[in-house]
Amino acid sequence: MDSYLASGRTPSVELDKTLTFRTVHEEVAGAKWQSLFHYHWPAYEPWYLAEGERERPSYLECYNALRRHMPELLGTYHTLCELAGGGDLSSRLLSLYRPPPYITGCSQAVLASPAATVLARNYDYPPELCEGTILYTRWNQRRVIAMSDCLWGVLDGMNDSGLAVSLAFGGRKVVGDGFGAPIILRYILEFCDTVPEAAAVLARVPTHMAYNITVADACGRYVTAMIAPDRRASIRRVAVATNHQKKIEWYAHALASETLIRERQLSILVDDDATTDERLVSAFSAPPLFRHDYRRGLGTVYTAVYRPNEGRTEFRWPGKVLDLSFEAFAEEQITVRYGSRGLHSG
Repeated sequence: MDSYLASGRTPSVELDKTLTFRTVHEEVAGAKWQSLFHYHWPAYEPWYLAEGERERPSYLECYNALRRHMPELLGTYHTLCELAGGGDLSSRLLSLYRPPPYITGCSQAVLASPAATVLARNYDYPPELCEGTILYTRWNQRRVIAMSDCLWGVLDGMNDSGLAVSLAFGGRKVVGDGFGAPIILRYILEFCDTVPEAAAVLARVPTHMAYNITVADACGRYVTAMIAPDRRASIRRVAVATNHQKKIEWYAHALASETLIRERQLSILVDDDATTDERLVSAFSAPPLFRHDYRRGLGTVYTAVYRPNEGRTEFRWPGKVLDLSFEAFAEEQITVRYGSRGLHSG
């Protein structure tokens, strides 16, 4: 099972791919989010049904799972379901309860000092399967800036309480009863202020696949939670995460994604007292962290840098840096081309 098979789609014949990233500022969910839903739904519907509708949970199962594990999110969930048209299938997908399996690459690391905290990450995935939407919202008191996935889930993001999160695939084939990690990250950013609060959520909310979730806050605290559907979460003060959990279990994926090489590179950097923010961030723009394997869906789609002390984030591509904050968030579009000759933004 590779990235394409896990997504339920087939790889593009052509190597060159294009993705347009959009920044969208809408504090109360409304017409802008609704437009995003209608734009992406034609792609999400076949993905959600790729294994057959019977493989997906019923609406009642989805609702009850949310009510049991993340009840504070129900108000937002109802609002988004209504904006999506109130359909049964779209409402089930939006719950992100027991969705189809999907696999990413990703590298992430925290550099914490008494002065500031930085969470940096590379997102490695097929570009054509990435939404590319950076959402600024205020759905539940806290302002949130996040890279969206599955229409309201979070790949990485930050809230105005100074909490930043990022996910990476955990490198295991196991699939079980739980939620897609992006909705768990959304829940954390909407309702948590600190790393201990986020860790408590990661320890109790079930996930449907293995993921490594890194969380950092403005006080310099950080953890990486290794979560999975078949065992209790392992939550430790670890600053680095790639695509395995403690040991290699899926050797083919580990080899293709170079998870051990990337982990070692990041560990050397964060363990070196001489490493500055700039040195860490620069490392994400070069091999082995930055990857060009777009043919197999393991190329780097973007680099994200979160600075929770400043309420500021950067999204990076070769030759382009998008600097955003809670006080300055312009709506714009950036088109990025991925291919055998490298990556170009415009």
